[in-house]
Amino acid sequence: METKSNNSRRSFMGAVMLGATASSLSLFANPMYAGITEFDDKKMGEADEWFKKVKGRHRIVYDGSTPHDGFPIIWNWAFYLSNNETGSPDDDITAMTVLRHNAIPFAFKSSLWKKYNLGEVFEVVDNSTKAPSTRNPYYEPREGDFPMPVIQGIKDMQERGALFCVCNLAIGVYSGVVAQKMGMDPKETYQDWVDAIHPGIQLVPSGVWALGRAQENGCGYIFAGN
Repeated sequence: METKSNNSRRSFMGAVMLGATASSLSLFANPMYAGITEFDDKKMGEADEWFKKVKGRHRIVYDGSTPHDGFPIIWNWAFYLSNNETGSPDDDITAMTVLRHNAIPFAFKSSLWKKYNLGEVFEVVDNSTKAPSTRNPYYEPREGDFPMPVIQGIKDMQERGALFCVCNLAIGVYSGVVAQKMGMDPKETYQDWVDAIHPGIQLVPSGVWALGRAQENGCGYIFAGN
């Protein structure tokens, strides 16, 4: 059985690896946050099962650690495009994007962006207004969201077989910071964020866990941050 001290150390090290601030690290010392990012057997089983969707000869995983003007999604699309142009159909291709650290908001519905000002929190600008975005610009992009209109968003890419997952640990850290600043209950805020994940985007224990599993399943690795 894992001891309380080991649990505390895991939470601390996880926050450090995510680049969290000193103020957010203090959240995990608060009993209110105990178990907030716990990944139970059911969730782990779902995550493991999801990796069975990796298919085909051409497999890549993109490490989406920052918003980077949507490139964690753009390069997913580009992998399909270039492989199609060189003779490979979609069913012989898997491009996976791991949304972790500051790129996690791209997994969420626009209603969550508006409620928690995620464009401001994660410094994502709406190209049409030049202000912090109040919507997810890359799930179902509008004209001007991507540098070229032919680039497909997350929803369309999922229909082609592309895979997207989001880091549970990062959700716990950032939802906790936002809850603290807004005077909200951290556990309720965390659950609100998890409930707002778009269909088909898989919740995984952490982004780095998913990157490791992807490579174990034959995916090459490309850093998609900046």
